Amino acid sequence: MAKTFKKSPWSNAGPIYVAAAAFVGGVVLFPASVSGLFLAGITSLCGWGISKMFWPKQLVELEDQEKKKEPEPEPVKEEEKKPDVDPDIKRRPRTGDKAIDKLLDEEERAISEMRRLDKAIEDEKVSSQIVHLEEVTTKIVDFIVENPGKKSQVRKFFNYYLPTTLKLLNAYDRMDETGISGMNIDGTKGKVEEMMDTSLAAFDKQLDALYADDALDISAEIKVMEGMLKQEGLKDDPITGLKL
Repeated sequence: MAKTFKKSPWSNAGPIYVAAAAFVGGVVLFPASVSGLFLAGITSLCGWGISKMFWPKQLVELEDQEKKKEPEPEPVKEEEKKPDVDPDIKRRPRTGDKAIDKLLDEEERAISEMRRLDKAIEDEKVSSQIVHLEEVTTKIVDFIVENPGKKSQVRKFFNYYLPTTLKLLNAYDRMDETGISGMNIDGTKGKVEEMMDTSLAAFDKQLDALYADDALDISAEIKVMEGMLKQEGLKDDPITGLKL
């Protein structure tokens, strides 16, 4: 490893001390006059020059300038934000598909909120509606995880319909907490209950629509199989019971 050096500060200070000593000696030896001081100065200058020529050049070792810099510590990565979910909710394994994994995060947050609301709201009808909402949400996500190509079909469900439904339930919960019966409070709570029925019917249709392609495929398969059974004489006539 290459080393570098620099002159020690004493390399320059030494001759100065010699010059000072020579001047003091000259003042003592020569008469106290202007000429004596002049001679003392000459003596000091000579002492400095001679000592400068022969004074050892002390060197001190410096740190190797070519030494590699110590690697900077890697910045601490911020912990991935985990969804604010109920710890009792079992997390689904992530798929590696960003859109699907985001959907799973949204599902966990939504279900966590549903369960909180279910515990907070005492009305049995609304409670059963929340349970239904959780069930249909879970079934929709189950389908998308198994059929990721259809994730675009539920985008509006998770971006608008589900969050809005939870927002309405939260409004119901806040009014229910007041413990007061009044025209505005009771009227709003009643509207939320009606809207929940409408929303759940729509969510059930959303789930049903996801199976539309499967239903068509199955129907086509049934028709093909019925045709083959008929050709082979293996299908009974529904009226006579005879083989067709």
